[in-house]
Amino acid sequence: MAEKRKKTAKTAVNSSAGRAAGSKAKSKTNGAKLAAAKVPAKKAAARKTAKPATKKPAAAPAATRQSGTNEVLKVIQHSLDELKAVNVRVINVRELTDVADMLVIASGNSDRHVRSIADRVVQDAKKAGFRPLGVEGERDGEWVLVDLHDIIVHIMLPRIREFYRLENLWDVSAARREAAELAAAAEG
Repeated sequence: MAEKRKKTAKTAVNSSAGRAAGSKAKSKTNGAKLAAAKVPAKKAAARKTAKPATKKPAAAPAATRQSGTNEVLKVIQHSLDELKAVNVRVINVRELTDVADMLVIASGNSDRHVRSIADRVVQDAKKAGFRPLGVEGERDGEWVLVDLHDIIVHIMLPRIREFYRLENLWDVSAARREAAELAAAAEG
C-alpha cells in the first residue's frame, strides 16, 4: 500500500508537471495560432486599404497651367469688383520669378474693408475649386496676402501700399518710368 501511494504521488507530481508544461506549450501554440491568425488579417486589411502604385503626373503643360491661372484670375477680379476694391493692378511676373505667375495688388478703404475683400477672394476661390495655400495678415487688416498657387493677391491700405510700392518692385516698366521721372527731375 505504501508503494502504491508512492507511485500515485509520483504520477500525480509528474502529471501535474506535465499538465503545467503542456498548458504552457498549449498557450504558446494557441498564442502563436492567434498571432498567425492576426497577421494574415492585418495583411488582408492592408491589401484592401493599399492603393495601387500609380505614376506621378508629369508637370502640366504651360497652356493648361495658363488656362487654370486665367480662371483663377477671373474669380479674383470678380471678387475684387464685387466688394469695390480700389486701384486693382495685375502684374505678370512669370518671367521674373518662379514663386508665382501673377501678382494682383488692390487697396481697401479701411482695415475692415481689406479683411472683407480678402475673405471674399478666399470664399469665391474655394467655391470655384481653387484652395488657397495660405492667408497672411488677416488679423491686422492693413495688408492681407492670399496665396492661390500661381497668383498671389495683395490687398492693402493705401498708406501701406504707398510705403511698400510693390508695383515698382515687380513691374519693370513702372520702375523704368520712375527712374526716367527721377532723372528728368534731377536735370531740370
